[in-house]
Amino acid sequence: MEENKPKTGKIALKYGIILGLVGIVFSLMLYSQELHYQLDFKRLLFNIALGLVFVVVGTILAIKEFKKANNGFVSLGQGLKMGVGLSLISGIIGIIFGFILAQVIDPDMQEKAINFAVESMRDAGMTEAQIDQRMEGQREPNYPLQIGIGLIFSIILGFIGSIIPALVLKKQEDTD
Repeated sequence: MEENKPKTGKIALKYGIILGLVGIVFSLMLYSQELHYQLDFKRLLFNIALGLVFVVVGTILAIKEFKKANNGFVSLGQGLKMGVGLSLISGIIGIIFGFILAQVIDPDMQEKAINFAVESMRDAGMTEAQIDQRMEGQREPNYPLQIGIGLIFSIILGFIGSIIPALVLKKQEDTD
């Protein structure tokens, strides 16, 4: 009689949705402080590091749930699958929310971001010619490119954030 084995996809979906909702809350916190369009280098690094922490915590929780449902066993591949899967799902949620934020909640977000970038470049001592050259083509958003980069980034972040928890928490069944 075959036991019902837990599914990595179902657990990744659950934790991906949770992680996506946490990301939305974080985005709304930034929006409430008028920081959602201000992405200087330090803030970008902070957001990436925070996202990595969220992925690691989500992966640990997902692996622990899977292990509990699978008699204490989880392979490296299953752990990676859950980490990358939950990161991809949360990334999709984040992309959808980002689009809603930029188009519905704050339709001036693109212009605010451009103005912030221009002011930052002026503060850094760039000339108007240098600023114009750097900002060329930035006025019109390229949504397909942004979506593609966002999804690829989610997959990479999911892999990086899940490899260590998957290695530490793996426990293989003996097949003797």
